[in-house]
Amino acid sequence: MHAVGIVAAAGSGLRLGAELPKALVALDGRPLVCWAVDALRAGGVAEVVVAVPAPQRAAFTAVLPDDVHVVVGGDTRTASVRAALAAAREHADAVLVHDAARPLTPPDVVARVLAALAAGARAVVPVLPVVDTTVVVDADGVVEADVPRPSLRRVQTPQGFDRATLVEAYARSHGTAAEFTDDASVVRAAGVPVQTVAGDERATKITVAHDLALAELQVRS
Repeated sequence: MHAVGIVAAAGSGLRLGAELPKALVALDGRPLVCWAVDALRAGGVAEVVVAVPAPQRAAFTAVLPDDVHVVVGGDTRTASVRAALAAAREHADAVLVHDAARPLTPPDVVARVLAALAAGARAVVPVLPVVDTTVVVDADGVVEADVPRPSLRRVQTPQGFDRATLVEAYARSHGTAAEFTDDASVVRAAGVPVQTVAGDERATKITVAHDLALAELQVRS
C-alpha cells in the first residue's frame, strides 16, 4: 500500500503563547512539524504533504526535508486538508491526516492505522477511552446529567482513509455550512463508517504551554 501523509500545520500558536505558528515551535530543539513528519515516515508513510500558513511558507520549507511537499493551507482545518489533498499524488492508495501538534505520536499508532486500511477499512481513527467523569451542563454551568463513559472515546491522529473515499467526501462537503472538527467527521457526513484502532497517550495534542512542558519532559526521560 502506498500511503501519503498530510500534516495540518497552518494553525497559530496563540494559545501556546508563541509568536509564530504552533508547528514551528521547538520541542527539544526541533520544530513540532518535523517530529510529526518523522512519526508518519517511521510508521510506514511514503510521501508527506504539509499544509502551512502562507506568510511562513519559506520558514517551513527551510526546516523540513527537501522531499516534503509544502503547500499553503486555508483559514480552517478542512480548507488546509483540502489543499494538501489536491497536491498529493494520485497514485496513493491511502491518505493519513495528522496534526503537527501531536509530535510524539508513536510510529506503532501510524502502523495500526495503515494495517486497518490494508485490511479493507475505508476510514479509521486511533482512539482512547474516556476515563474522567463526563457531564452535561446547562447555559449557567449547572450539571444536568452524567454521560455514560463505556462507549465514549477520545479521537487522535493520524486518521486514515482510502484515498478515493476521502476525496469524494471532501467534494461533497465543499460549499456546505457544516462545521467539521476533523476529517473523520467529513467522511461520516458522507455516510462512510469509521473504524477505530488503539491510540496512545503519548499522542497527546499540544495546545497550551503546559502541554509543551510535559512533552519536553517526556522526550528527555
